[in-house]
Amino acid sequence: MWSIINFISLLVSLFLFSYFYILSVQPKTREESISVDPNKAWKQCYYFRIIAMIFETLLTVNAILWYWFPIEGWNSQIFQRLWRSQLTGGLIIVLGGIIMLKGMKDAGSESAKPSQETEMYGGIYNYIRHPQSLGEFPIFPALGLMVNSMILFIILTAYIIIYLPIMIHYEEQDLLKRFGDPYLEYKEGTGALFPKWDTIRNWFGLKK
Repeated sequence: MWSIINFISLLVSLFLFSYFYILSVQPKTREESISVDPNKAWKQCYYFRIIAMIFETLLTVNAILWYWFPIEGWNSQIFQRLWRSQLTGGLIIVLGGIIMLKGMKDAGSESAKPSQETEMYGGIYNYIRHPQSLGEFPIFPALGLMVNSMILFIILTAYIIIYLPIMIHYEEQDLLKRFGDPYLEYKEGTGALFPKWDTIRNWFGLKK
């Protein structure tokens, strides 16, 4: 019984996190589409971001609880030894956390609270457009690894494969409205999740 409740809570949390996170990355779109004070539209996106974080935390708790409450018949393991699965998941979480924190640092307060005063970011954003997503979303399937659950790993991997491009699409549509041609030029010259080949070539001083 508790296993079913935990699994349903995980799925609901995943859906609500996804829904509110997409809302939170569209302040300019919201400002244009609703007849309210523009400042209120931006504040709403801040609240949406907080709600998304709450559901993300609940999702993480549900994933951890799966270790003690797996659904009967759905408890296939990834590795025979738990420590191997936890080591792999832990490495992904640490690496993802470093990338995500770097993205948050370079984005400043915009990471949590969208602002009309924000200018286009620098730092790691000079090389990839979505470092926070690159760091954060692989942590989801890593949770499946941490509890050594094949079914959670598959579900959460499929989730980021499907959801991440959708979220990036909505966020970038909003960024284009906010920053216009400069962002379009930036988008064309910068990779979404990984540096473009020209950028890598410049790092190593390779000729065209």
